[in-house]
Amino acid sequence: MAAVQKVLRSISPRTMWLGAIALVVLFGLTFAAISAQRVAAETSRAQDSTTSADSDEPVGSAGGMQDPVPSHATTARTDATATRLEIPKIAVDSTLEQLALDPATGVLDPPVEWLSAGWYRDGSVPGDTGPAVIAGHVDSVTAPAVFARLRELVTGDEIRVTLSNGAIERFVVYAITSAPKDAFPTQQVYGPTPTPQLRIITCDGAFNSSTGHYLDNLVVFASLVP
Repeated sequence: MAAVQKVLRSISPRTMWLGAIALVVLFGLTFAAISAQRVAAETSRAQDSTTSADSDEPVGSAGGMQDPVPSHATTARTDATATRLEIPKIAVDSTLEQLALDPATGVLDPPVEWLSAGWYRDGSVPGDTGPAVIAGHVDSVTAPAVFARLRELVTGDEIRVTLSNGAIERFVVYAITSAPKDAFPTQQVYGPTPTPQLRIITCDGAFNSSTGHYLDNLVVFASLVP
């Protein structure tokens, strides 16, 4: 300890001040270097983020989409209408009426003709992003109607829709479900989808003779063939 005190007394105040100034300068240079490295790293991360955002590839966990609609999907409506429906498996070849929702009940009005299907004109155009909806009768008072054999469809069956511009959109069935009319799966049928879809609806289940209506609905789900 005495030796240390002797050394300190031998150092002049001027030397001590110069040493202190040198330490301050050294600390400042070190801090500046660390800051420069941090700025460079943040700039690199920002550039990487911009590159990902500008890419056509969807961004999300595990390379998949986190949002229901991918950034590159379009919701623009095709300037066309659906005019014809063909389902070869069950021998359906029908012109398409244009259907709307009943303003009082909010329920989709059925086609006027028993042997004609109808397309929901305020929904998606077949081939556009979203669910295009087509409906039709299963039978009439006296005979089978356009969708009498709809229940025979299975996964993989083809459905074709012709548009007013001459395009023919091909769909493949991937699911079929039956549900009570008072518990209709509205979101599954009419809700937004990230790809072009098709829904075909008809009556199903037991017939209520007192009301003249079936109790259930049959819904066929199909997706567009690329």
